[in-house]
Amino acid sequence: MKLKTALAIILVPCLIAAGGAAFWLPHPAGQANPDGKAPATTQDQSALPQTPTTPPSQPAGPQEPDTNQTAIPEPGDLGGLIKASNRFALDMYSELANGQDNLFFSPYSIFTALGMTYEGAVGKTAEELRSVFNYPADNETRWALFKALIDTINMGDGKSNLSTANALWVQYGYPLYESFLNATTKYYDANVSNVDTGGDPEGARAIINGWVENRTNGKIKDLLPKGSIDNARLILTNAIYFKANWLLAFNRTKTREMAFHTGPNSTVQASMMVRNDEKSRYNYTKTDGLQLLEMLYAGEKYSMLVLLPGDNEMGTSETSLTLEKLREWKQNMTEQRVDVLFPKFRFDTVYQLNGNLSDMGMPSAFSPGGFSGIGPLASSLYISGIFHKAFVAVDEEGTEAAAATAVSFKDCVEPAVPSFNADHPFIFLIQERETGNILFMGKVLDPTK
Repeated sequence: MKLKTALAIILVPCLIAAGGAAFWLPHPAGQANPDGKAPATTQDQSALPQTPTTPPSQPAGPQEPDTNQTAIPEPGDLGGLIKASNRFALDMYSELANGQDNLFFSPYSIFTALGMTYEGAVGKTAEELRSVFNYPADNETRWALFKALIDTINMGDGKSNLSTANALWVQYGYPLYESFLNATTKYYDANVSNVDTGGDPEGARAIINGWVENRTNGKIKDLLPKGSIDNARLILTNAIYFKANWLLAFNRTKTREMAFHTGPNSTVQASMMVRNDEKSRYNYTKTDGLQLLEMLYAGEKYSMLVLLPGDNEMGTSETSLTLEKLREWKQNMTEQRVDVLFPKFRFDTVYQLNGNLSDMGMPSAFSPGGFSGIGPLASSLYISGIFHKAFVAVDEEGTEAAAATAVSFKDCVEPAVPSFNADHPFIFLIQERETGNILFMGKVLDPTK
C-alpha cells in the first residue's frame, strides 16, 4: 500500500495584531486534562470575559448562531445534508482513485471536519468551501442538520457500534470568537480543552493523539506527526469508528486461498470467504458490465454495498459512478439467492488532500485571509495541510473501520527584520533621488579619525 501522507485543525499564531473582542481561554496553573475532557475554565462561562464576541461583518460566511431559534430537525429530514455529503464522497473518490493502490477513506469525517472549518470561513473562501461540499448556505439550517446528523450517528441501534466525536484543543490564552465556539460546540458537539502547544508541544500532541486513538478504538494512531503542532493555537479534531457483524456471517471453515486478479495478466493469492447455502440471500442486481451486491450487518441499519465491474471494466465503472446512477442501480436491486465469494482484507490508508481539494474548487483556503471568522488574530490564517487517515478490516464475522481527518492552519509570518550593522568599512554616497545624480561619494575605514 502506497502511503499518500495523514482529526485536527492547527492554528499557528498570527504575529500581526487584529482588532475585535473575543472569547479568551485563560492559562490556568497545571496542564491540560489528559483524558481529553474540557477543564472547568473552558466550560464555566462565569469565569471568562463576557464581552460581546461576534466577528466583524463579512461579505459571506457563518455568523453567530441564534440558540433560541434553531430548531433541531428529525433524522428523516437529513436528506439534503446527506446528499451533499454523498456527492462529495463520489467527487473525492474520483480525485483519489488512481488505479494502482487500495483506496479507503471516510467522506463523513472529511465533510464534518471541513464543516467545522467552514464555521470560521468568510468571503470567497467560504463560498469555495460551500461549492466543494455543498453545505447549506442558511446558517440555521446547516447547524440544525449537522446537530441532528451527529446525534443520529451516536444514537446506535443496539446491534452495531458506530460513533463519532469532535473536539477543539485551544492553546492557553488564544482568543476565539464566541460565535465560532458556539457553532462548533453546540451543533457539532465539540468538546473544548486547553493544551500547551508552545511550551510542551510534544505533550500536547500525545494528548490529542491519545484522544483520537481512544475514540477510534486504537485503530488510528499517531494522527499528528512529530512537530506538526509546535506553537499551534487551535487544533480541531474529528474521529469516527464503526464495527458490526454481518447479518449473514461467513463460515470460517469454507474460507480458502484463491486467485485474486489484480490486473489482466496478474494474480495474487487471497483468502476468499464463501457463502453458498440456501440462506445466502442478498439484495442484488446486474447491469451491463456491473454487478451490485448489498451485504447487511446485524440489525439491518447498516450495509456494505459492493460494486463489481466486469473484467477490465473498473475504469468505465468509476467514470459512470454518479449519485443518480447509484440511485438507479439501488432501485433495481431485489432480494434473491446469491453465491458469494468475497476476500478478507485489512489495510490502512493515509492521504494529504491539499491538492485534491484545491483542484476540486477551494484554492483560496490555502492562501491567507479567508478564516477571520475564527478569532481576532485569524485574519492571516490559511490551510497548510489537510490530512486523512483510515483503517478497515473485513472478515467472516463482519467489518471494523475507523478514520480521522486533520486540517492544519498556519499564519502568515512577517519576514524577519534584516540587521544592517555598519561596524566595518563601507562605501557611501549622497544622491539626488529623482535624477539619481551622485552629489558626494566616499568610504569610511575608521569613523573615529
